[in-house]
Amino acid sequence: MLIFWERRLVFLATPKAGSTAIESALEPLAELAVRRPAALKHADLCSYRRHVEPWLHSATGDRFTTVALMREPLGWLRSWYRFRLRDDGETPDHVMQGVSFADFARAYADPDGPQIARVGSQADFLTEAGDRVDRIFRYEDMETFTHFLEDRLDCAISLPRVNVPPAVDVSLSPEQEADLRDVMARDFRLYDML
Repeated sequence: MLIFWERRLVFLATPKAGSTAIESALEPLAELAVRRPAALKHADLCSYRRHVEPWLHSATGDRFTTVALMREPLGWLRSWYRFRLRDDGETPDHVMQGVSFADFARAYADPDGPQIARVGSQADFLTEAGDRVDRIFRYEDMETFTHFLEDRLDCAISLPRVNVPPAVDVSLSPEQEADLRDVMARDFRLYDML
């Protein structure tokens, strides 16, 4: 999470949607940057509204605009899979050896499935009980997001390419993809509104 005090702007770092690159580029401009631990770095809208927003409002008397990125839902899950493959050696809780993307997607679709694919949803991160982040931009249209930030922060912004996951097979059969789209329906509805 990045807080731009003077500009009354808060960037909520959606997991697996470019947050590391955004933070690398914008941290020097932010009055407050929360990068660790991950639970605080990736504070969702609900946590922000409950804990951070009241503090900002009491300190300034103003409401801050929230902004975040959302990745195309299947691309987002593919990114999680690649990340878990790379991260496997560091966290034994989600051993990925021999797990295909189809296995990972099946585990994600099963609410009682294995821990390896319990990564939440972007809709849960970006919305809460009829409320949503003020400005959500598509990760795939980084140029529009960058222009928004440049206008709002009054500076030129160049985003680095960091945290690039390994290239692996992330294909699904048409049936598997259709099943996954059903499971991720809330994410797709939100993404289609952007």
